[in-house]
Amino acid sequence: MKIQRFGVSAAFVLAGALALSACGGQQAESGSGSTGTDGAAALSGSIASDGSSTVGPLTSAAAELFMTENTGVQITVGTSGTGGGFKKFCEGQTQLSNASRPIKDEEKAACAANGIEYQEVIVANDALTVVVNKENDFITCLTTKELATLWGPEATGKITTWNQVNPAFPAEKIKLYGPGTDSGTFDYFTDEISGEEGASRTDFEPSEDDNVIVQGVSGDKNALGYFGFTYFEENADKLKAVEIDNGAGCVAPSSDTARDGSYAPLARPLFVYVDKKAFTSNAALKGFMNFFVENESTIAEAAQYIPLSDEQKKTAQDELAALG
Repeated sequence: MKIQRFGVSAAFVLAGALALSACGGQQAESGSGSTGTDGAAALSGSIASDGSSTVGPLTSAAAELFMTENTGVQITVGTSGTGGGFKKFCEGQTQLSNASRPIKDEEKAACAANGIEYQEVIVANDALTVVVNKENDFITCLTTKELATLWGPEATGKITTWNQVNPAFPAEKIKLYGPGTDSGTFDYFTDEISGEEGASRTDFEPSEDDNVIVQGVSGDKNALGYFGFTYFEENADKLKAVEIDNGAGCVAPSSDTARDGSYAPLARPLFVYVDKKAFTSNAALKGFMNFFVENESTIAEAAQYIPLSDEQKKTAQDELAALG
């Protein structure tokens, strides 16, 4: 996925924002002491990343800006899903793995079997967002119980009209779209809503490409789907975000409600996993990750993500510093 999905001038906007930040005395440093703009030795090399389609665009935004300042560095960003990304990462095909959930035990074992040591780094926050069509006039808020009724595995082939979810809803046919089973978003949603990771009805339209979900829901007034907050922000002109009631009243997804914990249980951190050996041997990778974390707030806000808290950023900085 390319930076252009944030607009043609996204890289220019990010560069301008960071230039203003630098003028204020906050200049990003790379792992080799250079970001390619201060006259120091230029970085060069290649970095391969893959994984979450939710995190991928954020990494793409950071990579686009970093490569603008470091023309000798080439960074590729794939979006095969969190699970697909970990598979490549643990086989040594990539140096970075974008993830919308923590690494699983079986993935840890796969990495260990191949001698891949890694560091988990939080790079942003997310409010996993349930969306309906703009013309939907009967859903403004759903309880977590209603979401479980709608998405639980026992709903397959049985919960097919909206009045079965809530008698106040019309007897219209339900059409559902969601991430595929390799997606960390799928894992997180099913764990929080159904109570077991991977426990989901199977009669929905899955896709690892969130744009397919956007198209599906925006094209059917009785459709519903879910994905990361940034995709809703980008498509707010044709989708409506559903408020979630976890027992304390209806709460809309937003940067504030994700960071203060009130958007429960669908607020979550987003991660990048870094190959430790590659980090210490590849100056470009070290420079990129330091640049990413140092400038995460500016990058996240420009790319419509939810920035880290001060505590989260300090933790990420300490984790990278500990790698050497």
